[in-house]
Amino acid sequence: MTRSIYRISGADRLSFLQGLITNDIAKLDQGLVYAAILTPQGKYLADFFLVPEKEAVLLDVDVSIAAGLAQRLNMYKLRADVAIEETGLQVTRGTGDMPKGAFADPRHDAMGWRSYGKSSGDDGTDFDAIRVAHCIPETGVELTPDTYILEAGFERLNGVDFRKGCYVGQEVTARMKHKTELRKGLARVGVSGEAPVGTEIAANGKAAGTLFTQSGAHGIAYLRFDRATESMIAGGATVSYPISIAE
Repeated sequence: MTRSIYRISGADRLSFLQGLITNDIAKLDQGLVYAAILTPQGKYLADFFLVPEKEAVLLDVDVSIAAGLAQRLNMYKLRADVAIEETGLQVTRGTGDMPKGAFADPRHDAMGWRSYGKSSGDDGTDFDAIRVAHCIPETGVELTPDTYILEAGFERLNGVDFRKGCYVGQEVTARMKHKTELRKGLARVGVSGEAPVGTEIAANGKAAGTLFTQSGAHGIAYLRFDRATESMIAGGATVSYPISIAE
């Protein structure tokens, strides 16, 4: 697991973040906050955890998008009293007993805890298996610049708040929320056989989605629900839908 940890400080840090992120910064009082920053068109730019720290907020983000996110935050801050600096902190995570000073992962109880310090690693948990069981997307795999966060399950994963004030991309997200139902989105599927991450799924000869993370006999797929069928093809694998998401 490769993460970058930034420290956001300054008198305006909370109001600055509140105007940008999909979640409510006030939830830092309860622990970690999972959130995203979107484009004005409502598409995904980055997802991350915000970590409460005295007189500051830590931002825990995948290293592959860290530099771009830091650049965007610096662009948005203008004259706000906000400083953004990279730290030398690392992330440790696990699913056993939570160490002192660790925080529960807010996306799902099964994702365990995260702690921040000088070392990194995990306790050997198969986190991909947990993600597949609960349809939890990963940065750079299921979450891409084409992603709309509601299609990726952010409401179910406690990553968006519809009662907070405005943020970049909020209008598009709110409109999607009030649709009768989503026509596309991530779903847990059955998988028999093998196919690389990113393999197109076909149903009745038509494109029906994309297969992503797989674990055992299941996987996470992005589907067009109007085309998804009980038996679909993805490369050398057979993909079945629907199946239930583990609670």
